[in-house]
Amino acid sequence: MESTVYALQLRDTKIEGTPSSEFGFTPCEHLCECSSPIIPTPNELVLSSKSARTGGVRTLAKAIHSMIRVLDEQKSVQFYEKAFGLKVADRLDFSGFTLVYLSNPESDFELELTINKGTTEPYDLGNGYGHFAVSVDNLNEEHARFETEGLNPRKLVEFAPDGDVIARFFFVADPDGYEIEVLERGGRYK
Repeated sequence: MESTVYALQLRDTKIEGTPSSEFGFTPCEHLCECSSPIIPTPNELVLSSKSARTGGVRTLAKAIHSMIRVLDEQKSVQFYEKAFGLKVADRLDFSGFTLVYLSNPESDFELELTINKGTTEPYDLGNGYGHFAVSVDNLNEEHARFETEGLNPRKLVEFAPDGDVIARFFFVADPDGYEIEVLERGGRYK
């Protein structure tokens, strides 16, 4: 069985060790005399794993964007800005297509819009169901704002599969029919 050693990069100091089951990260004894856990802030932490068998370091994957194909760039950019405050972070124009990256200060994650030049018919979204999700502080206020903005949100839902509410949300469709779930922050939905 292969064990994994984790490496922490705290700004300019690298520490190796194993995860602490209680508090965060405990350094290996041979690297540091201190045995108390080091609990870095998210801005200080870079986590990678190293296989004890191969000695190779593998940086863990970081989600950076999700892509959707859209028919009308202007309509889509206006929708995502109005609905979620996403603004154009970058626009790459090529001979056959354009890539538009949308983001806001809340997260580094971006939504990539792909506009294929010459496409005149809406995309067939198929029968598979997928969606993009965002979280908000006050779901009732956001739902009311969406209604005022004419974004046609669906009804508010309290999701309680076993009797206890685990999520509150509503869905809205973008101009191309992609579904976006708007969740109230809380529990696992931060």
